[in-house]
Amino acid sequence: MKELQIVTYPDPVLQKKASRVERVTPEIRAFTEEMLHAMREDHGVGLAAPQVGVSLRIIVVEANDKTHVLINPQIIASEGTQTGAEGCLSLPRLYAEVTRAFRVTVTGTNARGKKVILSGEGLWARAMQHEIDHLDGILFVDRAIPDSFHWVTGEEDEEGNYITKPTSLEDAKRFFEKQVQVRA
Repeated sequence: MKELQIVTYPDPVLQKKASRVERVTPEIRAFTEEMLHAMREDHGVGLAAPQVGVSLRIIVVEANDKTHVLINPQIIASEGTQTGAEGCLSLPRLYAEVTRAFRVTVTGTNARGKKVILSGEGLWARAMQHEIDHLDGILFVDRAIPDSFHWVTGEEDEEGNYITKPTSLEDAKRFFEKQVQVRA
């Protein structure tokens, strides 16, 4: 299994619409296994192919004790709302509050090439919406409540809670852009 690398903002692949997968091939199936491995290695709940630099409409989600691989996924129904903190493997340590549907129904093709219709709520629904957004070049920061951005510092307080530091979207974007310049 080859090691996939998570790409980070401002990589252009994260902000463009991904291409449909025309056929589920053995290579596509192997790629989805590599995506699951990369997601788990980085302790994610979901991962979209553009996040590993591949502009194809493929996502993997592991939430509420369910693991799903979806090819060409589409949300066909939604209901209710939920607002909660979201982060993203492509914007490490940045979090913000995002309002999304509480329950969604998604259609797509699984890794065996079979059409599926799945429904779920809570974290599962949030993860599905987040990952499908990636396929359309939409990042969670594009949907976030503007004054809710914060960094998780990696340090803990006396009670064992992670310490956070408020930020703005503009400052966060400048931070990630500077990281690219440092690596170049």
